[in-house]
Amino acid sequence: MAATGAGFFTAVSSPILRSRLSPSINPKHFVSARLTSRQPVSSTEPPPQPPSSSGNRRLEKKKQEAADTVTKSGGGSEERRLSLKDYFEQSADMIRSVDGGPPRWFSPLDCYSRSDNSPLLLFLPGIDGVGLGLTLHHQRLGEIFDVWCLHIPVLDRTPFTGLVDLVERTVTSENYLSPNRPIYLVGESIGACLALSVAARNPDIDLMLILANPATSFSRSPLQPLIPLMQIMPDQFLLTVPYIVSLMTGLPLKMVMATMEKRLPLQQTVGELSEHFGELSSYISVLVDSLPRETLMWKLQMIGSASAYANSRLHAVKAQTLILSSGRDLVLPSEEEGERLRRTLLKCEIRKFNDSGHALLLEDGVDLVTIIKGASFYRRARCLDYVSDYMPPTPAEFRKIHESNRWTEIATCPVMLSTLENGKIVRGLEGIPSEGPVLFVGYHMLLGWELAPLVARFWAERNILLRGIAHPMMFRKLRDGKLPELSSFDTFRMMGAVPVSATNFYKLFASKSHVLLYPGGMREALHRKGEEYKLFWPEQSEFVRMAARFGATIIPFGVVGEDDISQVLLDYDDLMKIPYFKAEIADLTDEAVKLRTDIEGEVANQDVHLPIILPKLPGRFYFLFGKPIETKGRKHELRSRDKAHELYLEVKSEVEKCLAFLKEKREHDPYRELLPRLIFQATHGFDSDVPTFEL
Repeated sequence: MAATGAGFFTAVSSPILRSRLSPSINPKHFVSARLTSRQPVSSTEPPPQPPSSSGNRRLEKKKQEAADTVTKSGGGSEERRLSLKDYFEQSADMIRSVDGGPPRWFSPLDCYSRSDNSPLLLFLPGIDGVGLGLTLHHQRLGEIFDVWCLHIPVLDRTPFTGLVDLVERTVTSENYLSPNRPIYLVGESIGACLALSVAARNPDIDLMLILANPATSFSRSPLQPLIPLMQIMPDQFLLTVPYIVSLMTGLPLKMVMATMEKRLPLQQTVGELSEHFGELSSYISVLVDSLPRETLMWKLQMIGSASAYANSRLHAVKAQTLILSSGRDLVLPSEEEGERLRRTLLKCEIRKFNDSGHALLLEDGVDLVTIIKGASFYRRARCLDYVSDYMPPTPAEFRKIHESNRWTEIATCPVMLSTLENGKIVRGLEGIPSEGPVLFVGYHMLLGWELAPLVARFWAERNILLRGIAHPMMFRKLRDGKLPELSSFDTFRMMGAVPVSATNFYKLFASKSHVLLYPGGMREALHRKGEEYKLFWPEQSEFVRMAARFGATIIPFGVVGEDDISQVLLDYDDLMKIPYFKAEIADLTDEAVKLRTDIEGEVANQDVHLPIILPKLPGRFYFLFGKPIETKGRKHELRSRDKAHELYLEVKSEVEKCLAFLKEKREHDPYRELLPRLIFQATHGFDSDVPTFEL
């Protein structure tokens, strides 16, 4: 039903009714869709009516317009990401056109492209209550979630407990309809308090919380001294409060810094800054409209009660939680609060944004979907499936990851060699099969330095994503301590790494993936002095029969060059002789998940440590992918342990041959050292391929 004025509120007053919002239309033209008959927290309006056929036609037209926009822009949500200007315009329209009535849900039209079985995401807004705080993320979120946003009208005075009841009824109803589907609660500021409160009251419902700068720290906010003053402040002075708040959010400074970092000509810089000041005026106008004096005082008082309510119930929160903390939040002490919540909540991780302000989700460069993917925080069922729930990086995400590791590729200038089916070695990755399942089995260099250029080249040159079998310490820790934060491994998870397990191995092969395996694991990556290019593999096969079950192609490979970029000064044996380092190694090892505890020898569970190394002027990395070994049609043959072990030893021998070949051939590379490569690139361009030895 198309609705304006009171008609709109009638259509969407129920917490289980959604209106569809197009970013290009006025909220007066929302079209509602009835989901269930539950009633709102409080409403004097008549019961909602089902959407009319004309309303449905308008809805479909708007959906088609959105699809046409994607097509014209070349496809892909990253090409049509909205901006702060869109947020300001939509918020202003919504505040002016949607006034009065109780809180209600709406679903933005640009969130309609979701896939099947998408989990529900409920957005709980901050102090403004408009519900458009995810505007910059709508299109990408809409591809993987069913997105509902909570709108709290300016004149609404529903108490915090009433909002908790509203969200709780929505959560329980949707959980009843889809009990095996998780429900995401994304809350910013006071919305985070709302999410925590609902989670505390519903510990048996599968909830996933994403909390941006939670207002649970409101008692320590710099705004606290202003509250008594605002109660007695004359109206003409109170008009300056939105300006103060806008500065405290950090958005104005972010706008200026983003422009200055572009280093544009003076005239363009002045023009862009003028445009930003216009946007800032719109932002302040939105704040003034959404937070008039009475509403502002009501909201500030409600934040205080919300903070106390949520804090008193943190012990009851069982939901998996992801905290997003800004390092330059001038409204709340978010950095310290994030750490407190991480220590307090049962299942909680944190992602820090050191240069961000309070309005984190409105800042350019902050992508909520990328954050969710990096934290392995997306799942469609009760348990995370690292294969079926995985979403490959978009081109923009890959470019960002690649740029962050660009220095490694420039410094080491990798040489990639592959082997054709006839045994001929060629430069490049021509010998790599495009269709999976394919299992790459190779040597793990010191500290895994080969991983970044290896994965990047496969993605860039062949559009092949290598799904690495990784140590579980990249995904969880047994306790807090001295191991790196899990956020340090977000890039690995983004690029497809999965924790080692037979189940994940099976699912990767079943999905015809290109799988990357290092049988030597941590023992190889943390080897001792003088152990370069020595394989530390288990005595018995760990992958052959699984590969044969799916007819996977096995590609043995070797990589050399670690001794050209570093030298180990103190290895594990040396460190264990020093009491301080011995104690550190014991602490680190206790934090990590244990592997291979049922075997003995070199590849048994390894102590976690970091060898002390001496860097060198970077040499060059050399990769050789050996002749593919087919297991297709050998399933029954390789069920025999003896036959499987024979193939296992064959693969190991081929890896050793690859290493020996590269060690010999690199001696004849005129560009093995850094200086000759730099001279070549300076004369031929830094994107040019640097020659190597003759094949």
